[in-house]
Amino acid sequence: MRLPGRPRHWFAAARRRRGRHSLRAKLTAVNVVLLALGVVAATAVSLMGMRHYLLDKVDTELVSSRESLELTGLTRQQIEALGAVGSLRDQLAREMGSDGSPPRPGMIFAAVDGRGRALSFAGVPPTQEQRALVEALDDPAGTARSPAGPRDVEVDGDPYRAVGARLGDGSVVVMATSTQAVHAGIRQALKLDLAFGALLVLLLTVLTLVGTRRSLRPLEDMVETASAIAEGDLTRRVPAGHDPVTEIEQLRLALNSMLHQVESAFDTRERSSDQLRRFVADASHELRTPLSAIRGYLQLYDRGILHDAEERTRVWGRMNAEVDRMGRLVEELLTLARLDQEPELRLRHVDLSRLVRDAAQDLRAQQPRRPVSVSADGALLVRADESGLRKVVGNLLGNIRAHTPDEAEVSIGLTRSDGVVRLTVADEGPGLPPADAARIFDRFFRTGGSPGSGLGMAIVHGVVTAHGGEVSVVTEPSAGLTVTVSLPADPARVGGKRL
Repeated sequence: MRLPGRPRHWFAAARRRRGRHSLRAKLTAVNVVLLALGVVAATAVSLMGMRHYLLDKVDTELVSSRESLELTGLTRQQIEALGAVGSLRDQLAREMGSDGSPPRPGMIFAAVDGRGRALSFAGVPPTQEQRALVEALDDPAGTARSPAGPRDVEVDGDPYRAVGARLGDGSVVVMATSTQAVHAGIRQALKLDLAFGALLVLLLTVLTLVGTRRSLRPLEDMVETASAIAEGDLTRRVPAGHDPVTEIEQLRLALNSMLHQVESAFDTRERSSDQLRRFVADASHELRTPLSAIRGYLQLYDRGILHDAEERTRVWGRMNAEVDRMGRLVEELLTLARLDQEPELRLRHVDLSRLVRDAAQDLRAQQPRRPVSVSADGALLVRADESGLRKVVGNLLGNIRAHTPDEAEVSIGLTRSDGVVRLTVADEGPGLPPADAARIFDRFFRTGGSPGSGLGMAIVHGVVTAHGGEVSVVTEPSAGLTVTVSLPADPARVGGKRL
């Protein structure tokens, strides 16, 4: 079934507009940002820990050297006097780098006087690096008094950690260790962390795009299905997913159920609209016939054409017959209208077998030649609306009287089993073809121009449905017609409707 709807390009344009702010893009952006923040935080913490560890190691060595000098209690003069000893002199020369041999990597020793100038130490004159170290310190002598331990200093553009040691005579020796290797290692670790983090972010971006596309594919299917339905295809449904326990799969099932209900409701509305249009057309046609006949006879009477008393009597009788016919038609239409409004039933105990026997006796009186048999075991009480059941039985037998020969046998049966009361009315008349049998309960349906309004079986169906029952027909051409009415024995199932 297709309905007029919006063109597909409208949905495509709306989809492109939503693409810039799609859920997939937002989820990807959130994941990438969170991972980037995590990488930055992890890198910062790891580099800070690495720097703290390496600098702490350098500071430990500097503090250990200072404590060794201070614990000896030697003065600068004593160290100068001991400088004659070759081993000590050679060691100090290597430490201070003034004997032409390579100094200890990254270590600078400098003796400082009270005015903050570099002095010779152990007979070794100060080098350019020692002077640069002393000049880089604001208060070289204060480094020995500082309780904070080593501090950062820059010598000829290179980073160092410096600390001062006070000798026994109060003079100060400044010691500094280069941290160039520490900072180089930190920079190298930073580059590696950033490269690895960028690769991880890129990988997560790709995985998130692929994962969200796969996870959100059912939502795209829902959008496509909604677009197709909006274009008029009410038969479209959201295809099944791979994981029936996810929330999206539950949404798919709920949406398909809703779409099924919408399609059913639309089909019901279309059928109701068609039935209403056909009902109005048929009712207009049925009412037009007696009204036209009455109008014609009145015009004849008004023009004085009816001079003969016998002719006027015949016309008067025809007019009364048409009025009766129109009255019955209106009454049947009113009955169907009440049934459509789900009227309240006047429930009470009714002896259905008595109603059937009375209707069968009426049929025998109207058609004495017709054989009628009734099969019912005594009284059969049901709680139902008596007037409604009388209409059902009367219309069934009236349908037989109008559409079957007088000699056609009629069999009426009443049974009760499994809480259901069944009324079966069968005749040996001409029967109906399958196409006509399928429409037997339609309003104003008549076969082959047969007499009547075509509302009797529609009223039977409406009354039985109002009682919560069912009515079925079995027929074949030249094989008669059997109508079975099934009514619930439990009156609680009937919603207290009134005819």
